[in-house]
Amino acid sequence: MSHGPLHDQHALISGASRGIGAAIAKALAAEGAALSLIARHWKSPDAAADGALRLAADVTDEATLAGATAKAVATHGPVTILVNNAGAAETAPFSRTDSALVRRMLALNLESVFALTRLVLPGMIAAGGGRVINIASTAGLKGYPYVSAYVAAKHGVVGFTRALALEVAKSGVTVNAICPGYTDTDLVAASVAGIAAKTGRPLEDIRAGLAASNPQGRLISPHEVAAAVVYLAGAAAGGINGATLSLSGGETA
Repeated sequence: MSHGPLHDQHALISGASRGIGAAIAKALAAEGAALSLIARHWKSPDAAADGALRLAADVTDEATLAGATAKAVATHGPVTILVNNAGAAETAPFSRTDSALVRRMLALNLESVFALTRLVLPGMIAAGGGRVINIASTAGLKGYPYVSAYVAAKHGVVGFTRALALEVAKSGVTVNAICPGYTDTDLVAASVAGIAAKTGRPLEDIRAGLAASNPQGRLISPHEVAAAVVYLAGAAAGGINGATLSLSGGETA
């Protein structure tokens, strides 16, 4: 573990096994933070690697999530940086967006943020400070077709961020959201493959269409999201609270 500027911090990250979550874990580790990483599946559940505690838990199951968080605190001490990153989108036209799909999207993308924050916030307040960083999406700032349940959930994350930030403003805890546009991850690759399978369009054309939503004409890198997390987790960002940081090349403000 590095003796960087976050050497005395304990970061808990959900959805940490791949993509944006894995990039965030690597970036925070480089700054010296102790890591507890939550994902549904690990090759070696609960095994420590490079000082990181890997915890197998489904963020939509509050009992297992509470157990994982308790183990994280027992190992590394109270959580001082929480990154709510777990999430996914299911696509469907509204006519086929049934109640089960809506419940899945709300449970994974919104209710899990409430649940994990409830578990660690009291410790942050008792310690006199902490960082809650929610990985939302540009879908929390604007609409997209065929993902109405996901968009509703991510708008909820942005609203939750703004409300909780005001509630805890005098406690030393800050609450902020990062809203990436389409990001170069395996989840986006899977979405591209799914669209191709349904439409017969070439993969390259679909990927280019997603990149074109960014005025810079590219996908966002997971490392860019991770760099934003590192900044918000640091001492220099103490005055940033209730903010939504759009990483989208100008697609949203």
